Amino acid sequence: MYTVELVRLIEKMNLENCTPEIDIKNIKLAQPDVNRPALQLTGFYNHFDSERVQVIGHVEQAYMQQLDENQRLEIMSRLMDCKVPCIVFSRSIQIEESLIRLATEKGVPLLRTTKTTSSFMAEVIRWLNVELAPRITIHGGLVDVYGEGILIMGESGIGKSEAALELIKRGHRLVTDDVVEIKKVSDDTLIGTSPDITRHFIELRGIGIIDVKTLFGVESVKNTQAIDLVIKLEEWNKDKQYDRLGLEEQYIEFLGNRVVCHSIPIRPGRNLAVICEAAAVNFRQKKMGYNAARELYNRVTNNLKKSDN
Repeated sequence: MYTVELVRLIEKMNLENCTPEIDIKNIKLAQPDVNRPALQLTGFYNHFDSERVQVIGHVEQAYMQQLDENQRLEIMSRLMDCKVPCIVFSRSIQIEESLIRLATEKGVPLLRTTKTTSSFMAEVIRWLNVELAPRITIHGGLVDVYGEGILIMGESGIGKSEAALELIKRGHRLVTDDVVEIKKVSDDTLIGTSPDITRHFIELRGIGIIDVKTLFGVESVKNTQAIDLVIKLEEWNKDKQYDRLGLEEQYIEFLGNRVVCHSIPIRPGRNLAVICEAAAVNFRQKKMGYNAARELYNRVTNNLKKSDN
């Protein structure tokens, strides 16, 4: 199971730590969802997931203010005894000193944000879903071509890095070369990124390592990209039948998600960058409802019908 350090959440969401005496370095988040403990404040703890970030909003605070201080501390003490990772107060809600002392004793960080409850929860859930998403690492390169994420795969030495470099020279953006970390953020979306250690570097056999960001500028790289299309490079085999029309889509599966995949045979003189650009534009056309292969098929079919008549 993947986890995220609470420190990263605080930095990402610009949260105020109201309990600085608590050591939060070892506190980790394992659940992408958050919880507003409205029912828990009334004493109902059935089906309560204590691993979630707890968020106190205006409604919860208004309910608590109807109680006296001892009742408020007793309710919050029971919530903290469940070993929740942290409690976040939205809308810059004022936190009582007695509650801060209680949280410090029990080791539960109290955090505060200026955002509204709904917007904060939505932002945290979106971020945690990405950070805690199932992931795999594969061999390949990922390039943003006309806004489409093209994952270039193939055997070592077949020309993946050279194709990526040519695409960069033509104005497209590199996400990663050689190693791609793929995260499944939803049933429809795969996000590709680079390991920190190799980010923005490309290995070219005979030359060595080059820094794309330094050579071509910051506009030539990006950190993450949705994977929309896979291009598999393979050695030309004269005995193999290759798809020449593209009427039927081929797919490859990562983490249970299917992605359109094209197998491109490699021969001397083939411009892989132009092929990748054409594949990206054609894929975008299909998403917009136009299929060139289907259009040609319909024209041929209509022409044959006219000939028969």
